[in-house]
This record gives sequence, structure tokens and C-alpha cells, in this order.
Amino acid sequence: MATTSATTFSIGSTVSFGSRGSLLPKTKPFAVRFTYQNSLASFSGLKAATSVKCESESSFLGKESSAALRGSFVPKAEKANQRSHYGLQPLASYKVAILGAAGGIGQPLALLIKMSPLVSALKLYDIANVKGVAADLGHCNTPSQVQDFTGASELGNCLKGVNVVVIPAGVPRKPGMTRDDLFNINANIVKTLVEAVADNCPDAFIHIISNPVNSTVPIAAEVLKQKGVYDPKKLFGVTTLDVVRANTFVAQKKNLKLIDVDVPVVGGHAGITILPLLSKTKASVSFTDEEVEQLTVRIQNAGTEVVEAKAGAGSATLSMAYAAARFVESSLRALDGDGDVYECSFVQSDLTDLPFFASRIKLGRKGIEALIPSDLQGLSEYEEKALEALKPELKASIEKGIAFVQKQPVTA
Repeated sequence: MATTSATTFSIGSTVSFGSRGSLLPKTKPFAVRFTYQNSLASFSGLKAATSVKCESESSFLGKESSAALRGSFVPKAEKANQRSHYGLQPLASYKVAILGAAGGIGQPLALLIKMSPLVSALKLYDIANVKGVAADLGHCNTPSQVQDFTGASELGNCLKGVNVVVIPAGVPRKPGMTRDDLFNINANIVKTLVEAVADNCPDAFIHIISNPVNSTVPIAAEVLKQKGVYDPKKLFGVTTLDVVRANTFVAQKKNLKLIDVDVPVVGGHAGITILPLLSKTKASVSFTDEEVEQLTVRIQNAGTEVVEAKAGAGSATLSMAYAAARFVESSLRALDGDGDVYECSFVQSDLTDLPFFASRIKLGRKGIEALIPSDLQGLSEYEEKALEALKPELKASIEKGIAFVQKQPVTA
């Protein structure tokens, strides 16, 4: 993935993301200003175009998305005949549904997805309090129209015709709560929601955020199998947050620009199953054995770090929303025909002897186009041992999810 510079842009007359995400006032509506400096031949992030320039060092979805929204807007003359309710027109017409949109992750995630010019309809579902979220977001002058759906009776209508479904629904992890505790609460929520997805939009990309991802993705797979609509290329466990954290911590530790750092993270999405492959870091950097261990442990325990810092008030919601928005945007780019989209994700895999495994994947219009096996080749001794150590725990979590659905068959 080539080094990219980043972007300054504005939406309407409200804000512009500058070099470090600063908010800069803009006076002209829908002004877009870019400076193209570095190669954009290959990256994972927001859509790029050769006709624009970048001026800042970062964008709202991170290193690979340094081309935030670049190439995603077209001249007014080209879209004069296509106006949305809010007076702006998306470049593409994709529909995204967020199930659990009123929650701690769902709200900031909805805001970030609302900013995507690839989205024409943003459909928000929750069991309560979603109407206010939709009304609030509906005032943002970006192209997508926002709709709200409340309660089980409206779930089906929310999902009809959707291209991407994102599921952050469930309870967050609280201090003292184990991932087993999370499983008992969230497993049935995910099962119920995926049943509705299978019935109403079986061809959609499904992004699972609800923890424990190591179990909820297998739950979703089993539900889809029993419904007869399982496509392993379109089911994703969102582990992007592990990559975002790895990139951030490595950049801080080694005093690097974030734009230069890309660390693949494999395995699963909990504790020791999270394995950052620091030996594969895309940057001219080396690590001592002590640094490798310290960084690995911090990346693995970063969720607990946030839970403890919030002192009972919640878990990692903002960073998770940021990471999930990046993965959604990558999926939309792939659906839109971008042939150079790569992300790490927890998916059905044959790279190891486990049925599901997180690794880098190439995304395309039909979902996963390829797994990337090269990241698992030539690992350091530390990484080889860590990979073998995580397998029993990850295997148990996968089997737990499968067993849950097999004991509770899905609704016909």
C-alpha cells in the first residue's frame, strides 16, 4: 500500500477536516480543495482520484484513507439533474443500515457514514431512541437521506434493499465483565438481527461489530446457513480497530508519521487472539524484543485500557465507530468498482486450521476477492509462538458461537 498524503475538504459551509482533524470554517458551500503530492497507486481507505491534490497529513479514516472524500464529489454540472432531499447528490447510490444506531457506537458511526458521498440512504434501527438520532443527523447537509426505524415490527422495512448492514447492537463491556458475560447477552441479539438480514437483504455485505466478534461472526454464519443464504464472501467481523490501534501505538512509540505506518493484525478480536504482525509493519522501522512484547500486549489490552479509563461509563465507542466507518467506506469503494481495496477482517478462512481467522483481505464488488496469505509467511519467532498460542482460545470461541445457534435453530 503506497504512501499517501492527506486531505483538506469541506462539506456545505460547515467544517473541513484539516491536518490532524482540525475543524476549519469554510465560506463557500460545498467547497472542495485538495493538493495531490504523493503516489495514490495503492492504499486501503477512502476513494482516490488522480485529479485532486492533498494538503494535510491525515484524514478522518486514517492512513490509507488519506484521500478523504477525494474523487467522491463531481462538478455541479454533472449532478444538476440528480438532487437529493438535502440539495446535495451522492456520487453513488448505496444504502447502509445500522442496527443499534442509538447506542454508544451507533451514533458516532452514523455521523461518520452520513459524511460519505457514496451513500444515498442511511437507515437507522434500534429498539428505542433512534428517531431523535435520525432527526439530528438529517440536518447535516450531506447527500444521504436518513430514515429511522424503531422496534422489531419495523426491522424488515429498515433492511429492504440495503447494500451494507452494520451491526453494533448489544451491550458494551463494563468493568469486571468478561467476554463470556458479553456472549450471553449479545449472542441472541446478533442471531435475531441476522435472521432479519437473511429474510430481507440476503445479498448485503454484513459487518459484525457486536462483541465477542470471535463468536458472533460464527453465530451469523450459522444463521445464514440455516436460512440457506450464506455467502462467506459477504460476512465480515470488523477488526479494523485493532489495526487502527496498532498503527497509532507504533507511530507514537517510534515517532513516525501515521501516514507511513501500516501494521497487519491477524487472529481474532479479543485478548491474546489479537496478533499484530510488527515484523510486517509498512515503515522503515525495527523493534527490540522488549518493544515487540510491550506493543503487542498494549494492542491486545487496548479495549480494557479504555474501559478502565472511562471508569464504568462505557467502553471503546468513538475509536470503534471511527474504525467501523473506515471499513464501511472500504466496502462501499469496493462495491463501487475500486479494484485496490484491502482491509483486515475476521472472516471464513483457510489460511490456518481454524474455520474463521482475521487477516488482510482484498475486497471487490462481490465481497472478499482474495485472502492475503503472505502476511503469515516469514513471521518472527515471537509471532510464530503467539500464533500457535492464540489458536486454542480462538477455536473455543468459534465453536461456542456455532453451538449456540445449533442449540437454538433459527426461525423459518
